[in-house]
Amino acid sequence: MTEGGVDFSFECAGNLDVLREAFLSNHDGWGLTIVLGIHPTPRMLPLHPMELFDGRRITGSVFGGFKGKSQLPLFAHQCMHQGGVNLEEFITHELPFNNIDKAFELLVIGKSLRCLLHL
Repeated sequence: MTEGGVDFSFECAGNLDVLREAFLSNHDGWGLTIVLGIHPTPRMLPLHPMELFDGRRITGSVFGGFKGKSQLPLFAHQCMHQGGVNLEEFITHELPFNNIDKAFELLVIGKSLRCLLHL
Protein backbone atom coordinates (compact mmCIF):
# COMPACT_ATOMS: atom_id res chain seq x y z
CA MET A 1 0.00 0.00 0.00
CA THR A 2 2.87 2.41 0.76
CA GLU A 3 5.30 1.00 -1.80
CA GLY A 4 8.07 0.21 0.66
CA GLY A 5 6.90 1.69 3.92
CA VAL A 6 5.98 4.98 5.52
CA ASP A 7 8.33 7.88 6.16
CA PHE A 8 6.98 8.46 9.69
CA SER A 9 5.04 6.29 12.11
CA PHE A 10 3.78 7.11 15.58
CA GLU A 11 3.04 4.92 18.59
CA CYS A 12 0.79 6.85 20.96
CA ALA A 13 -0.94 4.19 23.08
CA GLY A 14 1.91 2.71 25.10
CA ASN A 15 1.43 -0.69 23.47
CA LEU A 16 4.70 -2.48 22.69
CA ASP A 17 3.10 -4.71 20.05
CA VAL A 18 1.86 -1.59 18.24
CA LEU A 19 5.32 -0.05 18.64
CA ARG A 20 6.87 -3.02 16.85
CA GLU A 21 4.32 -2.82 14.03
CA ALA A 22 4.86 0.95 13.69
CA PHE A 23 8.63 0.46 13.52
CA LEU A 24 8.40 -2.32 10.93
CA SER A 25 5.99 -0.26 8.80
CA ASN A 26 8.75 2.31 8.20
CA HIS A 27 10.54 2.54 4.88
CA ASP A 28 13.96 0.89 4.86
CA GLY A 29 16.69 3.51 4.78
CA TRP A 30 14.89 6.51 6.22
CA GLY A 31 11.70 5.63 8.12
CA LEU A 32 11.31 7.17 11.57
CA THR A 33 9.10 5.94 14.42
CA ILE A 34 8.22 8.43 17.13
CA VAL A 35 7.23 6.87 20.46
CA LEU A 36 4.74 9.00 22.39
CA GLY A 37 2.93 6.41 24.49
CA ILE A 38 4.32 5.12 27.76
CA HIS A 39 3.93 1.42 28.48
CA PRO A 40 2.51 0.82 32.00
CA THR A 41 4.93 -2.00 32.84
CA PRO A 42 8.74 -2.00 32.65
CA ARG A 43 9.20 -4.15 29.54
CA MET A 44 12.00 -3.93 27.01
CA LEU A 45 11.45 -2.77 23.43
CA PRO A 46 10.43 -5.70 21.21
CA LEU A 47 13.09 -5.03 18.57
CA HIS A 48 16.03 -7.11 17.46
CA PRO A 49 19.23 -5.02 17.24
CA MET A 50 19.75 -6.10 13.62
CA GLU A 51 16.45 -4.39 12.68
CA LEU A 52 18.17 -1.06 13.31
CA PHE A 53 20.85 -1.64 10.68
CA ASP A 54 18.61 -1.10 7.65
CA GLY A 55 18.24 2.64 8.24
CA ARG A 56 15.00 2.70 10.19
CA ARG A 57 15.14 4.96 13.22
CA ILE A 58 13.22 5.21 16.47
CA THR A 59 12.99 8.10 18.91
CA GLY A 60 10.86 9.16 21.83
CA SER A 61 9.22 12.47 22.50
CA VAL A 62 8.01 13.88 25.79
CA PHE A 63 5.68 16.87 25.55
CA GLY A 64 6.39 17.16 21.82
CA GLY A 65 10.05 17.93 22.36
CA PHE A 66 9.24 20.93 24.57
CA LYS A 67 12.31 21.93 26.60
CA GLY A 68 11.05 22.92 30.02
CA LYS A 69 14.24 24.50 31.33
CA SER A 70 14.88 26.82 28.39
CA GLN A 71 11.41 27.25 26.84
CA LEU A 72 9.06 27.27 29.83
CA PRO A 73 9.82 30.85 30.99
CA LEU A 74 8.98 32.29 27.55
CA PHE A 75 5.87 30.10 27.28
CA ALA A 76 4.67 31.22 30.73
CA HIS A 77 5.24 34.87 29.78
CA GLN A 78 3.30 34.44 26.54
CA CYS A 79 0.39 32.79 28.34
CA MET A 80 0.23 35.47 31.05
CA HIS A 81 0.80 38.59 28.97
CA GLN A 82 0.14 37.93 25.32
CA GLY A 83 -2.73 35.43 25.38
CA GLY A 84 -0.62 33.06 23.26
CA VAL A 85 -2.24 29.82 24.37
CA ASN A 86 -5.65 29.26 25.93
CA LEU A 87 -4.67 26.76 28.64
CA GLU A 88 -8.29 26.22 29.70
CA GLU A 89 -8.85 24.21 26.50
CA PHE A 90 -6.46 21.55 27.82
CA ILE A 91 -8.45 20.94 31.04
CA THR A 92 -10.75 17.98 30.42
CA HIS A 93 -11.93 17.33 33.99
CA GLU A 94 -12.33 19.20 37.28
CA LEU A 95 -12.52 17.25 40.54
CA PRO A 96 -12.21 17.94 44.27
CA PHE A 97 -8.74 17.21 45.63
CA ASN A 98 -9.97 14.24 47.64
CA ASN A 99 -10.73 12.52 44.29
CA ILE A 100 -7.08 12.65 43.21
CA ASP A 101 -7.07 8.85 42.73
CA LYS A 102 -9.93 9.22 40.23
CA ALA A 103 -7.96 11.96 38.43
CA PHE A 104 -4.97 9.62 38.02
CA GLU A 105 -7.24 6.79 36.90
CA LEU A 106 -8.77 9.01 34.18
CA LEU A 107 -5.27 9.97 33.03
CA VAL A 108 -3.99 6.38 32.95
CA ILE A 109 -6.96 5.04 30.97
CA GLY A 110 -6.71 7.90 28.47
CA LYS A 111 -9.97 9.66 29.39
CA SER A 112 -8.33 12.84 30.67
CA LEU A 113 -5.75 15.19 29.19
CA ARG A 114 -5.44 17.42 32.27
CA CYS A 115 -7.51 17.37 35.43
CA LEU A 116 -7.86 20.45 37.62
CA LEU A 117 -8.07 19.57 41.32
CA HIS A 118 -9.88 21.96 43.67
CA LEU A 119 -8.82 22.28 47.31
